[in-house]
Amino acid sequence: MRFTQRTRGFVKAIAVVLSLAVPLVIAIASADARPGGGGSMGSRGSRTFSAPPSTTTAPGTAQPMNRTMTQQTPGMGAPAAAANKGGFFNRPGMGMLGGLAAGFLGAGLLGMLFGGGLFSGLGGIASIIGLILQIGLIILVVRLAMLWWQRRHTPATAYASGPAAGPEPQPQANMRSGMGGFGFGSSSAPLEIVPADYEAFERLLGEIQTAWSNEDVATLERLATPEMASYFAKDLAENKARNDVNKISGVKLLQGDLAEAWREGETDYASVAMRFSLVDKTLERTTGRLVAGSEQPIEATEVWTFARRRGTDWELSAIQQTS
Repeated sequence: MRFTQRTRGFVKAIAVVLSLAVPLVIAIASADARPGGGGSMGSRGSRTFSAPPSTTTAPGTAQPMNRTMTQQTPGMGAPAAAANKGGFFNRPGMGMLGGLAAGFLGAGLLGMLFGGGLFSGLGGIASIIGLILQIGLIILVVRLAMLWWQRRHTPATAYASGPAAGPEPQPQANMRSGMGGFGFGSSSAPLEIVPADYEAFERLLGEIQTAWSNEDVATLERLATPEMASYFAKDLAENKARNDVNKISGVKLLQGDLAEAWREGETDYASVAMRFSLVDKTLERTTGRLVAGSEQPIEATEVWTFARRRGTDWELSAIQQTS
């Protein structure tokens, strides 16, 4: 009887959560009709499967790619995957100690489930205190050893390739640049991004949204990489098949900063976090009836990655949602 009551309570709790979550998911899906459709797509070169660093504009984590033509190779994106492991016992540097601590905690929880106390198998409070002190000492010794090892084996430079000549770019304050809200990021990068580049990023944000709203595939092909242009063309064709048209207006950059910038061979990459406002609405193509969205501006925060080959203009290479 007791088990049945607990089970019923658990089922009710799940039902409440689902009843609250489902309308939210539906609302989000209906509001994300802008370019990218509220998903993550495109390529970031060798960093396609690694999340760009968090920034002041996008302090959360960028979502992995839902659509990409980049093939993942062994080791590609491995550092980011390891860094994203959550949980107390999965923190970097815990290793075997994390496993031991998790094992002790698991034993205690099993003791509770089978009628004993949390630490029923550890010999009383004195044993518990002694065990905690021993674990603490082991963690301290291991951390000191790791720090010594890292200092001894840290390379002289922070990255393998950088500017061909001149001093390395120094970190600049995260301040308004006078270009619609772009800051300069919080750390230096192997590839220097100058004010003209930020102006290009802001211009591309508006021009791509406008071309999408006008269903101008030719302009999208000029402003984005062939991969991104193919995704846009496919999404626009699906809108037409549903007899819908997505209209974007009033795009305004509110805040932006650089997440990372780097060079791969002849191609430069820059991932930029951008928070912007826009009016996003979907209309029935034949009647003009509002299907989704509204006339009220909404805000979105996304990480856009731009790419350019030497001597060419920046193009949109990827869009990632943030969490």
